[in-house]
Amino acid sequence: MPDKIRVLFVGDVIGRPGRRALNLHLPALVEKYSPSIIIGNGENAAGGIGITEDVCRELFGKFDVITSGNHIWDKKEGIECLKREPRLLRPANYPDRNPGMGAYVCEVNGGIKVGVLNLQGRVFMEPLECPFRAADESLENLRMQTNVIIVDFHAEATSEKQALGWYLDGKVSAVIGTHTHVQTADEKILPEGTAYLTDAGMTGGYNSVIGIKKEQAIQRFLTSRPHRFEPAKGRLILSAVYLEIDIHSGKALRIKTENLIGNSSEE
Repeated sequence: MPDKIRVLFVGDVIGRPGRRALNLHLPALVEKYSPSIIIGNGENAAGGIGITEDVCRELFGKFDVITSGNHIWDKKEGIECLKREPRLLRPANYPDRNPGMGAYVCEVNGGIKVGVLNLQGRVFMEPLECPFRAADESLENLRMQTNVIIVDFHAEATSEKQALGWYLDGKVSAVIGTHTHVQTADEKILPEGTAYLTDAGMTGGYNSVIGIKKEQAIQRFLTSRPHRFEPAKGRLILSAVYLEIDIHSGKALRIKTENLIGNSSEE
């Protein structure tokens, strides 16, 4: 059994362009790192918002675990997927009466267990249960099964993300932020061994405003009126973060960000 495990975490997949970016760029990262497990945020993978059963099935051809956030509820099919598929997560701090689970333990490399925990922030977002307390409650169970635990913290405020990273330092292997779709440059390993990144970025249209057509976003800001948003086509980007984790201690050994940009065959 190896002493370390290799994890690839892919930033929010935005619609069909994001799924095509996976086809274009993910093989290169797999060849480069040979990851033991691939985790990806898929809450915007169907039409730029929400997820469907077909899209979920497509993503599971590439990801071992799919995390999400506030948009997981935006398509009825996605809610049905949560009921049937334990590897599709919704944030653990939504009320328990909602379908789905906020954590999953995946077995890789012949029996190594990796816990994945999904949480959502509250600053500038829905008034959910406290993600800090929800983390504590979830970790009671997860740490009985494994020391290797990856957290997707789907949140708006950088301060809230950083605070949770420090709060969980030494308790989990990594805290990776999602939701804002712009990869940050603050990757680090905190003093007690937790890898941290404020935001993993996104996977989708490169010449865009957080993955949507830039013209539509500009009109929204110019007029202050609702506008239909569509995923941007053209050049594609895949943003991800690579982690190496000691399987015995659960401490991170390495964190490295990746941004792969390439031309699309569909304009």
